[in-house]
Amino acid sequence: MSKSHQLLAAGLDLGYGERNIVSALDLSLPPSKMTVIVGANACGKSTLLRGLARLLSPARGAVYLDGKPIHQLPTRDVATILGILPQSPIAPDAITVTDLVGRGRYPHQGWLRRWTPEDDAAVAQALADTDTLELADRPVDELSGGQRQRVWIAMALAQQTDLLLLDEPTTFLDINHQVEVLDLLTDLVRNSGRTIVVVLHDLNLACRYADHIVAMKSGRILAEGAPVDVVTEAVVKDVFGMTSRVIVDPVSNTPMVVPIGRFVASEIG
Repeated sequence: MSKSHQLLAAGLDLGYGERNIVSALDLSLPPSKMTVIVGANACGKSTLLRGLARLLSPARGAVYLDGKPIHQLPTRDVATILGILPQSPIAPDAITVTDLVGRGRYPHQGWLRRWTPEDDAAVAQALADTDTLELADRPVDELSGGQRQRVWIAMALAQQTDLLLLDEPTTFLDINHQVEVLDLLTDLVRNSGRTIVVVLHDLNLACRYADHIVAMKSGRILAEGAPVDVVTEAVVKDVFGMTSRVIVDPVSNTPMVVPIGRFVASEIG
């Protein structure tokens, strides 16, 4: 089982230059759970994730890892505990799948960068878990968008951190691989006690897989908690500006959002 690390934000302001995106945000991530962040485009989801991973310095407030300000901790120490898969990562030219996934092992290697059998095993497991073993020797820049996305997820898994932050990891994936990736992340939470934070656009997948859901609007948290408590017709309307019906998912018994578009509304009105 992984060690439970505590990651939280207190009074967090984040932005780019003079433009503030996240304002006075407080968030404590429940350890050994899957937290899913949802919200409309440009509401601050990715900015929040970058702040939590210390890729973005706060204008105010702080992020704390195990009670210590994360920006004051050594980079290598943070990298052995916390991993992030950002949106649209860029691979070096001509790098192979195995070499890219192997980069996830760097934080675990000593100063001499000696490769070990444990590194081989971690890379092989990550490739197997993401169904990318058959791509191992191929250049990343020759892969399809969906294949490339699974390889990036494999690199994040190979890092074997107790905290894992993923920004829209199901982008470019067909529905089968979306479900497989989210099943895999759920296995990591339940079987090894990892704490995982995922930004998702699909509300219904978020409801199915989240232990804890965070709904954001305009750089603030509008609601958070269990999906059954957070995902209501009123919250969906407030967060997304969309009229819907929230019913019970017949498969998972979690909330299911059924959008009501303008055309359908006129038909039933």
